Amino acid sequence: MSQSYNRGLVEDFGRWREFTAGMWAWILHKFTGWVLVGYLFTHIAVLSTAISGANAYTDTIQGLESLLLVRVMEVGLLAVAVFHILNGVRLLFVDLGLGLESQDKSFYASLVVTGVIVLASIPTFLEGAF
Repeated sequence: MSQSYNRGLVEDFGRWREFTAGMWAWILHKFTGWVLVGYLFTHIAVLSTAISGANAYTDTIQGLESLLLVRVMEVGLLAVAVFHILNGVRLLFVDLGLGLESQDKSFYASLVVTGVIVLASIPTFLEGAF
């Protein structure tokens, strides 16, 4: 006789309240990984304009840098990359058995450090945009 398990409805969006820090770390790490993969394809597309010549590449880069939206997205890319790196290092330590009792604190610390780095970098990214 098989046992059944009530997994809940897929549409039960209230379940996110039950997530612990570990679940949020897992979700954000997967999300940031996919964003970085998507950026990789965009990066390759921009670099492929160099095939048409140095002027085409330079014009593409200058055109993109002149858009405020692109500069804001670069700040977002920095946030994604920094969090993914910090959380990856945190996971490495956990896999090595270091800091097992303070996983929640290290996850929150990686969020705070990411926020500090991104906030400190905003003036550099938006310099000359206005």
